[in-house]
Parts: sequence; structure tokens; C-alpha cells
Amino acid sequence: MPSSQARADRAPDPRHRGVLHRTGTWCARHFVIVLVLWAVALAGLQVLQHAYGGDYSDDFSLPGTQSQDGLDVLKAHAPQAGGYSAQVVLHDPDKPLTSVSDQVATAVTDLQKLPDVLSAQSPLPSSGSTPPPPPDPNTGPLSTDGRTAYITVRFSVQPSTFDPSYLDGVDQAVRPLRSAGVTVEYGGSLGELARPEPSDRTSEAIGFGVAIVVLLIGFGSLLAAVLPLITALVCALCGLALLGLLAAAATFATVSPTLATMIGIGVGIDYALFLVTRHRQNLADGRDPVAAAGNAAATSGHAVLLSGCTVIIALSGLWVSGIGFIGKLGLAAAVTVVTAVAGALTLVPAALGLIGRGIDRARVRRPVAETVPAQRDGSDEGGPGGWHRYARRVERRPWWFLAGGVVLLAVLSFPALFIQLGHIGDGADPKSFTDRRAFDLMSSAFGPGSNGPLTLVIDQSKVPSGDRSSLADQARKALSDVPDALVITPLTATSDGDVLTATAYSVAAPQDGRTTSLTNRLADDVLPQAVSGTAARSYVTGTTAAQVDFLDLVSSRLPLIIAVVVGLAFLVILVVFRGLLVAVKAAVLNVLSIAASYGVVVAVFQWGWGGPALGVSGEVPIESYVPMMMFAIVFGLSMDYEIFLLSRIHEAWVRTGDPRASVAHALEITARVITCAALIMVSVFAAFVISDDIVVKMLGLGLAASVLIDATVVRLLLVPAVMTLLGRAAWWIPGPLDRVLPRLDAEGGARPPERTGGGGGGAGAA
Repeated sequence: MPSSQARADRAPDPRHRGVLHRTGTWCARHFVIVLVLWAVALAGLQVLQHAYGGDYSDDFSLPGTQSQDGLDVLKAHAPQAGGYSAQVVLHDPDKPLTSVSDQVATAVTDLQKLPDVLSAQSPLPSSGSTPPPPPDPNTGPLSTDGRTAYITVRFSVQPSTFDPSYLDGVDQAVRPLRSAGVTVEYGGSLGELARPEPSDRTSEAIGFGVAIVVLLIGFGSLLAAVLPLITALVCALCGLALLGLLAAAATFATVSPTLATMIGIGVGIDYALFLVTRHRQNLADGRDPVAAAGNAAATSGHAVLLSGCTVIIALSGLWVSGIGFIGKLGLAAAVTVVTAVAGALTLVPAALGLIGRGIDRARVRRPVAETVPAQRDGSDEGGPGGWHRYARRVERRPWWFLAGGVVLLAVLSFPALFIQLGHIGDGADPKSFTDRRAFDLMSSAFGPGSNGPLTLVIDQSKVPSGDRSSLADQARKALSDVPDALVITPLTATSDGDVLTATAYSVAAPQDGRTTSLTNRLADDVLPQAVSGTAARSYVTGTTAAQVDFLDLVSSRLPLIIAVVVGLAFLVILVVFRGLLVAVKAAVLNVLSIAASYGVVVAVFQWGWGGPALGVSGEVPIESYVPMMMFAIVFGLSMDYEIFLLSRIHEAWVRTGDPRASVAHALEITARVITCAALIMVSVFAAFVISDDIVVKMLGLGLAASVLIDATVVRLLLVPAVMTLLGRAAWWIPGPLDRVLPRLDAEGGARPPERTGGGGGGAGAA
């Protein structure tokens, strides 16, 4: 005999007249048309992307910053000294490099002939001249023992944006040196260009393999396990093709496709899993396959739509940073979220219609859909299972579960108090990379600061010629004995005499905090003092200075992004569920969850707890934009489980009016799917820690940790405990606010009756 829940599910529901129900039913009934359209779209987008898709590069500028302004001054007054520099590092352990001076001269000449090269500077003294004594301390370009040197090559554009085939010309230019037994390595942005082409296929294969195992164990059906993976892959491929077409019109960072893949596959599997789980329960309740798919689209599909919108809103919040590089990373991830939502609402119902009742035919164990909980009317249909007993335990002792969850989050969040943002330098790369080998050679011969020199620029074009000599003397005094500076070279004038330049070398590596302090000290105190009382303008420029400017911008705008994303997500929850305290709870708990994931990332990478096991050399700072990206992505993804769980709580609350029983009911029937979905997403993200890109490792670990924390500590401990303690107050909303807020109901269902004096329950829970 069907349960009372099954009878309720088959009762007429005004939501069934909604768009999502009609779409899901149509797709399930006309599955051939839908599947063909998706196949055509996938093939067509792949063809278009290969024909017209753009490339990804890390070429971006920071207008209005002192590093960019200084670079513009150099380009205007000394083109050969401006541009973007990179090093070609030479080393011979057996003999001084002066013994191969002819080969060095030939290499320099050939490098100067390459496209987009402004200049190439030989490290050796000119033939026949007496070599000058090495500076003390020696910062190059020729080491004291004469066995290490570097050719400084300046490019008109960022070398990392070149096609990898550009390296063929560089290799040809230095071939005589290699033939003479000299080790040649490429440093800086030229070395970045020489890095192996990143491939995410291994990470994707690991993530998919773990997902299959989790789904088979969790649900027992082969088709039910494979279907979410196939649909997620199709949607992700479509999204990546669209991203490639967008890259033809705008510059996206090289990490963009990896980030889009991580997010697209993760949410694609989750969204499909939510629908498949509801569909299988509908079949168990006696519906025919088409009606079951339509109902799944009208219920869990509603949660998917709201969740996807929340993820996109969170990612869109990255544009608040005002940095196009950051905003486009959010856009890249949002593209695959859009295709994942579209696939969940159309492709998944079509696949369910195709499979029909055979979804559980290929079994590896007894199939499990949603658990039918013990009824509150006195019947005990379905019997108590493990999740049922756990739900009742949370219901009986909510304070214990709340306290345990808060303590655990506090412990995990503690390292985040010591977070140090910065830029991950070449010294953290694997030793198989040429830029890492160049970094080590430079550090050994000239000190770690030689890998990130700072170019000091004083624009004296508005200073009368008679006053320029005294300005130069004043600047030389200001630039003496600067803390954290190993050496600052003497000021030299450009050919037109309008600009003075010098080079500052830090006592530490570019990613070290002391180098950041030196850059800020020079820009904010030393150079302004050097030009005080005159019409001259001063700047600190170069790659390291630009990285510090980027760090300062990100750090100053991170609080604004947090406020905007949290505020928007709060409004979404408030509008959908019409509960003021529910929305506050969602915002606070998600922020705590993200803080805990920050703590994990700091402990592993910044403190070095496990970094070497992940292929990271030593302790590294947290890449400046990683916390910002993590916040937007994690806050959006955490809403997947938040909306899925709250939808079921709200559904039971509207039906029964019993707030405590509604929480236990929702926890019991969603715990399995939330746990499986989280394990899948964790495996997808964690698989990317094998990437050679440390930023990708950082994002992969951070996202995996955050999903694990969110789906276990937050969603299975804190949310049910808080909702149980709040009781009816969770769904309270002030009357005036309830009247002002718009009605966000994708299915157009009738508003449920009001349960409290101040306001009512939400419209149309999923």
C-alpha cells in the first residue's frame, strides 16, 4: 500500500502547471529530439571552437597603478629600457663563460632579431676591453667566478602571451651555446612560456573514477551512477567550447579553462544527481517514467535552478573587484554553471525518459533512492534507518551538535588568522621546469632578489634643466641605506635626459614578504621623499612591482566582494524561503565554512604542512586572488546543499506545520544524496592537486576542503541544529518586508498559508 507521502506526491500540485514541470515532461516524452539537439550542439560548438576559438594568456594591465604608470613613462622616453624583461640564464660549471664569448655574442645578436624583442643585453664585457670588477654585492649580469650569467631580453609585449612556437626561435638563437656545453635556462615570463602544456585529463579521469565508485556504493544502480557523469561531461564540454569562443573576443587567464572544468563537472554531477534521485523515488512511488521526470524537474529542478542562479550571482560578484582579470575568471566558471543548469533541466529528463523504468536494471547492490521516513501521523512506514536515527538524535540534542560543529570550525579556521597573501614565484615550481632551474641558478650566483628586480623611475620632464642636478643629488641620498634592499644601482638618465632610472634588488626572493615591504616602502616613502619639493614624479615598476600592486588591489577590495556576495546570497534565500532568520543563518554558516577552508589552505601551503607531498617546494604565500576566487565559488557552491536541504525542510514545514519534525524529515531524506554529491565534488576538486600549476593545486585543495566541511560539519551538524533550535521563528518574516520582497517562484505555485503572525512560508519550495 503506498505511503501517505506517496499519496501526497501524486496529489494535484499547482506547480505542475509551471515551466519547469512542462519542460521536464516534454523532454522526457520527446527524448529523441532533445538528445539529438544536444548532440548537434556539442559537435557544432566543438567545430566552432577549433575554428574560431581564442587562446588563453596572463597578459593584463592595471591602469592607474604606479607600476603601470612607470612602465608607460619608460615606454615614452626609453623604449629599449621599457617593455617586459626576461632572462636567458647561462651556466658552465667547468669553465668561465668568457671562453665562449663568441657564442654569447652570436646568441645575443640572434635574440635581438626575434619578433617583438626591443633589446638583448650581453652579460660579458666587449671584446678587447678590460672587464670591470664585479659589484659588491654582485647582482649580475656576470657572477664573480664568471661561470654564471644572464642575458636580459626586453620584449614589447608580455612573452607569456606568445604562441609556444616562439620558443623555436629562442632555442635556435642559443643553440651555439648549448653546443659548447653551456647550460641555458629561461627565466621569468619567457620561462613561463616554456612550461609544459597543462593537461587536466588525468585529474578529470580520477574525479570521474571516484564518482562512479561513490555513486555505485551509494545508490546501487549502474545506470543511475553513469547518467550524472555523462550529462555533466557533455555540459562541461559545451561550456568549455563556449568559453573558447569568448576567449577569441577577450583575454582570459590561462587558468580559466581549468577553473571552468572543475566547477562545471562538479556542479553538473551534483545537479544531475539531485534530479535522478528524485526521479527514482517517483518511480518507486508508482509514477510512470515521463511523469516522474516531469515531477523531478518541477521539484529538484527548482532547487537546481535556484542554486545555479546563486552560484552565478556569487561569481558575478567578482566584478566588484574592478579587476578585469578577476572578473573574467568568474565569468569563465559561470559559463559552465549555465550549461550545467541547462543540461540538468533538459538533457537529464530526456535521458531519464530514454531509460524509462530500466534505470535500476543493472544493479551492483540493492538500489536505494530517497528513504521514506517514519510518518508523523503515527504510522511507521519505511522503518527507521541509520539516517533516521541520526536525524532524531540531532532533534533531541541540537545544542550538542551546534557546539561540536562550532568548535570544529574554529579549530580549522585558526590558521586563516595568519594568512599571508602574495605571489607564488618560480622558486616553488617543479625542478623539471626551466624557469625553476633558472631561478635556482640566479639565486645561487646573484642572490634571490635578482629574480625580481625593481625598476625605479623618476620623471623629471617638468623639472627645469637647472634644477635637475640638485634633484639627482637629493634622490641619491634618499636611495642610500634603504631597509630590505640588497643594493640599489646608481641613477642614470635616459637619452633625452627627462627620466632617471635605477634598479633595486631585494635581500629576499620576489614572493617573500620583505620584497613586498621594500616595494611599498620605495613607492610610498623613499621615492616621494627623493622628489619632494620638485615637479618630478616617481614610480616603481617591473614585474614584481606589478604583482605587489595587484596584491594591494585585491586585498583592499576583498572585503567589498565578501559583503556583496554575502548580501546577494542573503537576499536570494530570503526571497525564496521568506524566512529572515533562515537567510541570516545561511549567510553566517557559509562564511564560517569558508573561513575553515582558508585555514586548511594556509596550513598546507603557507605553513608547509603537506606541501612537499603535493609537489610544492617549501612554504609559499597564498596567491593573492585565490581567497577571492575561493570565496565566490565556495559561497555559491555551498548554496547547492543549502537550497537542497532547506527546500525539503520548507516542503515538510508547509505540509505539516511542525518545524522540528520538518528538519528531521528533510535531514533523513537528503543526507544520503548530500553526502554522495559532496564526496563526488570533493574527488573532482581534489584530483586537481596533481596539477603542475601551484595555483590550481591551491584552488583544488581549497575547494575540496570547503565542500567537505560544508557538506558534513555545516549541512549535517550546524544547519539541522540551528533550524531545530529556531523552530517556527526560522520562517518568520516581518509583514512589511514580506510585502515588499518580490515573489521568486520558478513554478508559479500558490503561496502556502502563513504559519506565523509576522509573515508566511516561502513560495514554492523545491
